[in-house]
Amino acid sequence: MSQSKQALLVLEDGTSYRGSHVGQEGTTGGEICFNTGMTGYQEIYTDPSYFGQIIVNTTSHIGNYGVRLLEEEESASIKISGLVCNSFSHGYSRQQADTSLQAYFESANIVGISDIDTRHLVRHIREKGAMNAIISSEILDEKELRDELGKIPSMAGLELSSVVSTKEAYYVGDEATAKWRVAVMDYGVKKSILNHLASRGCFCKVFPARTATSEILAWGPDGYFISNGPGDPASMDYAVVTMNDLLATGRPLFGICLGHQLLALASGIGTYKMHNGHRGLNHPVKNLITGRSEVTSQNHGFGVIADDVYAAENVEVTHVNLNDKTVEGIRLKDKPAFSVQYHPEASPGPHDSHYLFDNFTDLLAAYTK
Repeated sequence: MSQSKQALLVLEDGTSYRGSHVGQEGTTGGEICFNTGMTGYQEIYTDPSYFGQIIVNTTSHIGNYGVRLLEEEESASIKISGLVCNSFSHGYSRQQADTSLQAYFESANIVGISDIDTRHLVRHIREKGAMNAIISSEILDEKELRDELGKIPSMAGLELSSVVSTKEAYYVGDEATAKWRVAVMDYGVKKSILNHLASRGCFCKVFPARTATSEILAWGPDGYFISNGPGDPASMDYAVVTMNDLLATGRPLFGICLGHQLLALASGIGTYKMHNGHRGLNHPVKNLITGRSEVTSQNHGFGVIADDVYAAENVEVTHVNLNDKTVEGIRLKDKPAFSVQYHPEASPGPHDSHYLFDNFTDLLAAYTK
């Protein structure tokens, strides 16, 4: 490797890796985590839930099928802080692609590093847990880079949803033909979630994270959707207040990922930072209501405290993770409200869990009838 093409990755515990720089030359930092999905890198990089994080892709080749602008983006811009991968393809083979991943990263000023032994790195993170890290292609002295790493805040206690949320409310769906009006709380919502709601007859108004409840109710929604998003749910007192206000109306409510954690907090259930989180496309989950299992797409570094859930009188567990028995879904016993920790929109991922959107529209239909 020539000096100009080198890059350095330093972890919070002092572990370091040298490789080749990809994307924009520069320095970037954040919490390092890994995603085990074999495809869908563009959807991952544009998912607002990854804001503030450096992603390690465990699949060997990244960039080989290029980038499709708009069609495969989950938000208007790349949200990850940086990329770590084993082999980075500067060219691409897919004819439908609009550009290369390298050009995509350069346009968004995303810094990355390749030619890293990602198997070793992932094993290290699995053992030591999620931690902050920094990548640089301009600072190649480890001591100097460690000093820069010390300036990066911990993800625990960090409120990020209001940073990635829309600044102005907007609409998704066809109001003329829609059956229901759904107020979407945008804490980092993915486009594919909105598309699933719209395709099922929902006309959605997407509200900024810190919108007053009175403004939400003034629109006259039939139900509410509470979105995914980045950061520590325990730092979002404002969102828990909104959640309780919405629940008090008795209208149907559906939460995904961060929305699941907020429903738990509003029900007196605590959350915690996981050792290394769940991120990938093949996590097995059991639906305790139907007895069936589903393969799910997941992306979360925080979870709900299982003991609190099982002790809550008004909450029923609906889904559990078959790998580690963490709580993957809950519903309230006295209100038409439910949530799941994983991502049923599955972009990217398997389609096993699409039925949850149908469950939500069934609640909307029953309420409006």
